Amino acid sequence: MQIESTWRPFDGPADTPRSKLPESAFAFPAERSEPLTDAAHVRSAIARFGQVGGVTDAERDVAFKNIEKAAAYYDVVLRTDDWHDL
Repeated sequence: MQIESTWRPFDGPADTPRSKLPESAFAFPAERSEPLTDAAHVRSAIARFGQVGGVTDAERDVAFKNIEKAAAYYDVVLRTDDWHDL
């Protein structure tokens, strides 16, 4: 089964409140957790990945794909290709 990313670059104003961001701007869209709106947020999402609670492995699969896609977009080096290694 191929996991698909739900992340899309957010091109709105940098000062957009988190509550106004679309679900597609988050690593964990259903939880609206770990926004991926710039390189700093991508690095933060990588660092905090294991701290997000109450999610399934399937949701982690999608979140990791979202982080991979955002990392490539913002030129952030992701040193693993499996979320189990974070």
